[in-house]
Amino acid sequence: MKKKKKALSLAAIASLTMLLAACSNKPVTSHSTGFWDHYIVYNFSQFIIWLSNHTGGYGMGIIIFTIIIRVLLLPLMFYQTKSMMRMQEVAPQLKAIQKKYSSRDRDSMMKMQEETQKIYKEAGVHPMSSMLPMIIQLPIMWALYQAIWRTPELRHGSFLWLQLGQTDPYYILPILAAVFTFVSSWLSMASMPEKNSMTTMMTWFMPIMVFFMALGFSSAITLYWVVSNAFQVVQTLLIQNPFKIRREREEKQRIEKARKRKLEKAKRRAYQSRRK
Repeated sequence: MKKKKKALSLAAIASLTMLLAACSNKPVTSHSTGFWDHYIVYNFSQFIIWLSNHTGGYGMGIIIFTIIIRVLLLPLMFYQTKSMMRMQEVAPQLKAIQKKYSSRDRDSMMKMQEETQKIYKEAGVHPMSSMLPMIIQLPIMWALYQAIWRTPELRHGSFLWLQLGQTDPYYILPILAAVFTFVSSWLSMASMPEKNSMTTMMTWFMPIMVFFMALGFSSAITLYWVVSNAFQVVQTLLIQNPFKIRREREEKQRIEKARKRKLEKAKRRAYQSRRK
């Protein structure tokens, strides 16, 4: 399963690389040809300009555009969140299976894969579902970048202290992007029943990576990133609130322990009754 997931990730990155390699850097207009330029990039730029004309500036246009994109992605994100929550719940079972088939011979690996697939099927989850939002958002971010860079009005537009086609001179947006990424990751990890060194490392590594990547992005892209990650924080609190999930999990554990104690008491009473 890990090999399959890795292969799909590489295929997605390779496909995106081929798509980006085919993109032009010429100004995009209504006369631009090709599916990507004419139907995607041009319409993105025109929609952002339309939003900007009705909301008071190009920066606000990008912010509203980002919120619209995130709202459209909500059903997919909701599915991903529910799938991740189910994955978290079956994590102890998966760990037990890995321990059971710790030997790496072919038969053990096949049995482990069969039992793992059975657990996924019973839980109604697919291990690849968590990658869908990322795969979908990558071309959206590139289309936004192309729309900004290849549309003179947007490329030379300004918002607050920002020149949208240039990097943030005060590093405020990269810092905000990193902070919201950290908060979003921490909230997602906080609901996990079990944590390991890898999840802890990713909680800290991702914000650092986002910060350094954002240093080289145009302010328009970083602004999209900041708003998108801030939206993700609010979304997580609403549909994957870790504090609520932990309370519910602790309550279930308390009820289960009380049930077991009651069962043990009943067994002891039955045993004592037989002895009399």
